[in-house]
Amino acid sequence: MHRTRVKICGLTRAEDVRAAVAAGADALGFVFYARSPRYVTPRRAAELIAALPPFVGSVGLFVNASVDEVATAARIAPLSLLQFHGDETAQHSAALAAAANRPFVQVFRVKPDTSAADLLECEQRYRAASPLFTGLLLDTFVDAYGGAGKVFDWSLIPKDLAPRVVLSGGLSASNATDAVLGVRPYAVDVSSGVEADKGIKDAHRIRDFVQAVRDADAIIDRESPHESLA
Repeated sequence: MHRTRVKICGLTRAEDVRAAVAAGADALGFVFYARSPRYVTPRRAAELIAALPPFVGSVGLFVNASVDEVATAARIAPLSLLQFHGDETAQHSAALAAAANRPFVQVFRVKPDTSAADLLECEQRYRAASPLFTGLLLDTFVDAYGGAGKVFDWSLIPKDLAPRVVLSGGLSASNATDAVLGVRPYAVDVSSGVEADKGIKDAHRIRDFVQAVRDADAIIDRESPHESLA
């Protein structure tokens, strides 16, 4: 059965953690970028992560952080994955991940003139730099960090790259089904699209978002040929 993974990012409250877990999220994101309205300290993240059941991942989002900042956060909060969301070079991200001894995903902020070759070259560069690199997270380029909340042109994503990426940027329950059907990403990542206010999630929007992704998965299953069990 096809299953697109779902990450809910920017969690700040225990009730939102519970709502995301109840809706079937695969991973929850915690923002360690102080300029973000969704910022939490590593100690607060540790408190929230303590409520997670087995097999729900905890992701720490960093923007142009230092090695010490990342290592300290990972020591305090039991993060399963790091997400670098700034202008980190492949070498810098490799050093950050090595210091924390955690796998990582790297953002690529997609511009209108981004090409398929740009995305493939970026993935190759980060993969060559570190064995801890797990894939690209594709978001929309704006003059800000930590998530733009805007959609980019999904047709820019090469078909052979799509199954390895995390798709982000302007996703919500209203477009998640189309996004999964059109791109076929490994995972989707949402923050503002499931919020009542910045940093305050809406349980109904979370549930509707996850359901929209599952609706797409069900369509993909119906369209895919299945081998006979005989």
